Amino acid sequence: MTTQAPISRFPVPEVADLPEDIRDRILAVQEKSGFIPNVFLALAHRPDEFRAFFAYHDALMEKDGNLTKAEREMIVVATSNLNQCQYCVVAHGAILRIRARNPLVADQVAVNYRKADITDRQKAMLDFAVKVSQRAYEVGESDLDSLKAHGFTEEDAWDIAAISAFFGLSNRLANATSMRANDEFYAMGR
Repeated sequence: MTTQAPISRFPVPEVADLPEDIRDRILAVQEKSGFIPNVFLALAHRPDEFRAFFAYHDALMEKDGNLTKAEREMIVVATSNLNQCQYCVVAHGAILRIRARNPLVADQVAVNYRKADITDRQKAMLDFAVKVSQRAYEVGESDLDSLKAHGFTEEDAWDIAAISAFFGLSNRLANATSMRANDEFYAMGR
């Protein structure tokens, strides 16, 4: 008999034992998706950090702007792959497949976005996101000029950089906690 690996190497609280605001958020996600993504349960171990994490996540990923929700997810998938974050590649890959309405794009972007079936504009966006993720100290005016040449604004550049940086934090935390992706993510959007 095989047993499922734990979702985190740290304690995972019971939903019923969580502060009301966190419990309500988790139950709302469960109602919408049909399951509770393990990131919610793992991060609920530290309620104040849970609140701060998801407040910034929502500010970056749910806002209106020139980047589509699918493009935001592309940034997460491409940079999470480079940071070797299995949780985020799997979970956000599923979200990308749904938001892009394309069952192939997440796998293509995760493996090598430069060969993915995406636009030149999206490749420029991911070039910048990857540079922020891996070599932010090299970012300069030429990077912003390249983005502008593809129709991105300064605010878009900020969004791309912030998403890349935020998920650098998320990737490292997911790896340090040994966060396990829910089985449900693997089949979503295929």
